[in-house]
Amino acid sequence: MSQASPQHVVLISGGAVAGSEAAFQLAQRGILCIVLEQNDRPYGKIEDGLPRWHVNLRLQEEKKIDDKLSHPLVHFVPRTRLTRDVSLEEVLGWGLSAVVLANGAWRDRPLPLPGIDHFLGRGFYYQNPVVYWFNHYPETGYQGPPVELEDGAIVVGGGLASLDVVKILMLETVTRALRARGHSIALYELERRGIQKVLSELGLTLADLGLRGCTLIYRRRVEDMPLAEVPEDATPQQVERTRQTRRKLLQNFAEKYLFTFQDQRVPVGCLAEGDRLAGLTVAATEVKDGRAVTLGGTEQNVPSQMVVSSIGSVPEPIPGVEMRGETYRIKDQGTGEVEGLEGVFAVGNAVTGKGNILVSLKHGRVVSQHMLEHYLLGTASGYEEVLADAATEARGRVGAVAERLAGQARLSGERVAEIVVKVKALQERAGYPGDYRQWIERLRLPQV
Repeated sequence: MSQASPQHVVLISGGAVAGSEAAFQLAQRGILCIVLEQNDRPYGKIEDGLPRWHVNLRLQEEKKIDDKLSHPLVHFVPRTRLTRDVSLEEVLGWGLSAVVLANGAWRDRPLPLPGIDHFLGRGFYYQNPVVYWFNHYPETGYQGPPVELEDGAIVVGGGLASLDVVKILMLETVTRALRARGHSIALYELERRGIQKVLSELGLTLADLGLRGCTLIYRRRVEDMPLAEVPEDATPQQVERTRQTRRKLLQNFAEKYLFTFQDQRVPVGCLAEGDRLAGLTVAATEVKDGRAVTLGGTEQNVPSQMVVSSIGSVPEPIPGVEMRGETYRIKDQGTGEVEGLEGVFAVGNAVTGKGNILVSLKHGRVVSQHMLEHYLLGTASGYEEVLADAATEARGRVGAVAERLAGQARLSGERVAEIVVKVKALQERAGYPGDYRQWIERLRLPQV
């Protein structure tokens, strides 16, 4: 691994969609990349946040990450988490060319309901542990977070991730109820064909199975749900078509998986039975100027033995990195520069605030290209087509980056060698043999 000639060295925290894309783009230009990954495998939300029925998509996206991280100039360090195993202050002391924060957004946004976290694991759950449980509990020896599944759950959300949570709850409860009646229907078949169709062919209803189904509540109107994007510079007619598309998508989804949806509802209180959550008090809302305003006097108690909050994920705070609300404080979303830390950049969900795989990939690509062109190697890039492909994120920002960032001298061969020694020590501590392909094949999970 030692390098004798002057070279740029970039450390990337996080090896999933955005991190692997940044590493690949930098390595393609001859830059040595060190990728710290907190888990054994670098797949992030593809493995732990994308429900397991997405078999083909998962395999496709994992292969993309494997291909990028197996580049000879990318040095992978698993089981190593920034802040837990090595601090940002420490790695900045190595004298790196740059640091990229691609940690993702793994901390569930807190449900703004006083006292609700008292019931964690006792009727109340956040989205990320529920999806992780669903993806991994079939594995032999699973020791992750437990989830006590209940019929009639309430899901608080409204985005695409909350629909995944709804599907998990409905598929699990219906599969178990069918099995109890002697019907061996695979969960994947229920997901593919839809619960309504399968039950109809069996001459059954949810009520016949003794099930009520779960309810998704959303604080705004159904047409406000982010299920379809409004085109940039959309006309009023295009905006209305997008709203109609959102309504239709939600309606079709609810009919296929037999859950209930209530818009313009917000939780305002907890119902308890001893130390367990027993439901929520919800109130109606009115949407004014795009904001959901709670209407007094509309409170209603809704009993439920299970509540799941799916209102988004935010990045974990990193000592030394300022926060702007729930994401890292950056100078500009296109450049990814972290405020107050020279040579430190952020990419992916930590910046976009979204869990979308494509958004994270594009942002990782855009920021890494800006680093190449304006921070590390100068302005002659040849990556215009890549920037055009990611135009939504980059448009109007390239000029500002070019003005702000200047070329930077490569690190001396001696400095590079010193950094490599530190990386090798981290790899040995993690039990990593140094061959990415060998490591990932040894730890690849069986498909369940």
